[in-house]
Amino acid sequence: MPRWQYSVQLDPIRTAIASGRDLRISYKVAVEVLNAIRGKHVDEAEKILLGVIHKERPIPFKRYSGKVGHRKGEGFGPGRYPVKAAEKILQVLRNAKNNAEVKGLDISKLWVVHAAAHKGMKIRKYIPRAFGRATPYFKQLVHVEIGLEER
Repeated sequence: MPRWQYSVQLDPIRTAIASGRDLRISYKVAVEVLNAIRGKHVDEAEKILLGVIHKERPIPFKRYSGKVGHRKGEGFGPGRYPVKAAEKILQVLRNAKNNAEVKGLDISKLWVVHAAAHKGMKIRKYIPRAFGRATPYFKQLVHVEIGLEER
């Protein structure tokens, strides 16, 4: 059994849940992508993520929007095309969908009720510099949770 737990308790009969642990994606981008798919139908969420991967549909950046350029569309505002994060989150979404199918839930009635990103551990590395110094650079890993509910 894993030593981690999910951050939410959902009804085990009507829901299915999946998580991606220690993903090498940006935490801030993961938060914005998950905000874009939360509350949507599973097919619509998949369509959104595939649109981002093919750079056809941007993700609106609402919280972490500093120095983010605006995108085309009626009043869209700041947004980006986070392809790497969308690919990883799409994998987790499909895992949750497969978990629901194994549980016997109706896939055509699934909605994303829980989508959360949590900070994981940091990978610490150092770049050697001149005169015997070193510059640190860190990579923040991310945990992603997606919960689906049959409605």
